[in-house]
Amino acid sequence: MRQIAIYGKGGIGKSTIASNLSAALHEQGLTVMQVGCDPKRDSTRILAGGKFIPAVLEEHREQLRVGRDEYAIKLDHIVFKSPGGIYLVEAGGPEPGVGCAGRGVLTALQILKDLHAFETYKIDVAIYDVLGDVVCGGFSMPIREGFAKEIYLVCSGGFMSIYAANNIARAVQRLARRGDTGLAGIICNSNGDETLEHAVIPAFAEKLGTSFVQFVPRSPVIQACEMEGRAVVEHSPGSPEAAIFRNLAKAIMANDSRVIPTPVNDLAELEKMYRQYQEKK
Repeated sequence: MRQIAIYGKGGIGKSTIASNLSAALHEQGLTVMQVGCDPKRDSTRILAGGKFIPAVLEEHREQLRVGRDEYAIKLDHIVFKSPGGIYLVEAGGPEPGVGCAGRGVLTALQILKDLHAFETYKIDVAIYDVLGDVVCGGFSMPIREGFAKEIYLVCSGGFMSIYAANNIARAVQRLARRGDTGLAGIICNSNGDETLEHAVIPAFAEKLGTSFVQFVPRSPVIQACEMEGRAVVEHSPGSPEAAIFRNLAKAIMANDSRVIPTPVNDLAELEKMYRQYQEKK
């Protein structure tokens, strides 16, 4: 089973990329499970027809409330199938103001593992959509505990997006030394500044020692599909945007490169690189 984690700055469009990637992989005949690892539990909304599905931690808390342990949870209470046929899971999070959300994600992933979810549903590809704040070590748990082997960073042409991706690469560098996990590439989810992005994102990928995988344009088609609660390959299968996500899916399945990244440790150096390309626009 391929285990792929999508990381990036909050609000950068990880869920959009993850959901459309899942749909494109499923279209290619693969059995896909998307696991939302964000307490907001909105990762799978596009695939679920615009709806929010119940979260693993909600079910976990209910079992504890009635005096049962987590092994009383049934898979069909926490794993849902999208109208298109993709398996969906939302980890959820702790009660507001209580506990660590990252640790909650680990609890949810461990429950899936203990219940043999991947084997039961014969999953070919698991996509983990992870909140990008790795300052809290909890959100590195999918990597740390071996759930995610291939890490893709999503960023745009904004400096803070690149800064956040560089910080995540630092975490991957630290954790990748423990096993066969590694950085597999960078995906650009455009903020509309395409001239800058086509220059600076490949250069940033080169600095990290990884590949630039795909450019996803800012598009009203993608935004309309999100509002309709459907993936692009389902809603607008003949569009150029659908072709982009199909190409992304093919590129990821053909990619067997996982590297220990070489992040930029000096913020001034990262800013200098960014300004160099910004001035060339």
